[in-house]
Amino acid sequence: MPGMHPDLADPPADGLPRPHRALAVAAHPDDAEFGAGGTLAKWAAAGSEVAILVITDGSKGSWDQGGRAADLIAIRRREQQAAAAALGARQTVFLDYPDGELEYSLGLRGRVCEWVRRLRPDVVLGHDPWQRYQLHPDHRVAGLACVDGVVAARDHHFFPDQIAVGLAAHRPAAILLWSADQPNHWEDVSGFLDRKVAALLCHRSQSETTMGGAHLTPAAREDFERRVRHRAAEAGAAAGLAAAGAAVGLEAAEAFRRLTP
Repeated sequence: MPGMHPDLADPPADGLPRPHRALAVAAHPDDAEFGAGGTLAKWAAAGSEVAILVITDGSKGSWDQGGRAADLIAIRRREQQAAAAALGARQTVFLDYPDGELEYSLGLRGRVCEWVRRLRPDVVLGHDPWQRYQLHPDHRVAGLACVDGVVAARDHHFFPDQIAVGLAAHRPAAILLWSADQPNHWEDVSGFLDRKVAALLCHRSQSETTMGGAHLTPAAREDFERRVRHRAAEAGAAAGLAAAGAAVGLEAAEAFRRLTP
């Protein structure tokens, strides 16, 4: 529509160029791998500088009632670093907010803004904060902080204290939100699901809570891999329907809601 504000414009109809730099903003260790692991691995393999920012410390991600929170935090940090390496990411940032207690604040927005300005990504990926019936409060808050942090990063009037120390305003070309109810962008991840699965399996502490006990038996691991591949195949089929109105799509894809900041 002529005269439409750029914030309300649809993203370009053409494909998204491979970013030189990409930043995934996740609520917990393993969220970026579930939401965009294939995409991040594909871009990293092609030479993109991939970074993962994890907002919480993961201290509640266990069903073990006898474990110490400090031990779990250390374990999940190591697992996240191993998973990032499996994807080919160059940097992992931990903000260490308490798991399960994430609340939206101007301070949180500012910290995301700071890292967008520091890393200067072409594409930022994160949780869709508008996903219907999203139960986990950390996911909702992390998604809003991601989107709002990008909006703040693009304008030098937001968080001028950052500008004063040399963090110039930065405007990414795109935001990709995973777990979206109405995706409008699909990334072809054919050939990169092995890396996604390998990265997810680095999160051994989450085997029972999110992966059906994939580390317990070969059968459980096989079932987990099957579910990851099935979900990617469903997204690939949806990509074909959206693009051509016919049941011809991608072998494997990850789906996102694409926004132009």
